[in-house]
Amino acid sequence: MAVIKAKDVRKLNKTEREKKLKELRLEFAKEKANIKMGSSPASAGKLKEIKRTIARILTIQKEEVRKKK
Repeated sequence: MAVIKAKDVRKLNKTEREKKLKELRLEFAKEKANIKMGSSPASAGKLKEIKRTIARILTIQKEEVRKKK
């Protein structure tokens, strides 16, 4: 679920983006907790991809805020 392209993020409205961001942050926290407890992650690059997707969503949100000013 973590891979979302920038063009797909731009198609989402504000509430959908907020919802997706919340889901990704929850998924990231769960994966981090699993690693801290000693289990291995589901895939090696999953955490990295989740972080990138979160950053992608936040960047697009900030771009839109600046565009309105």
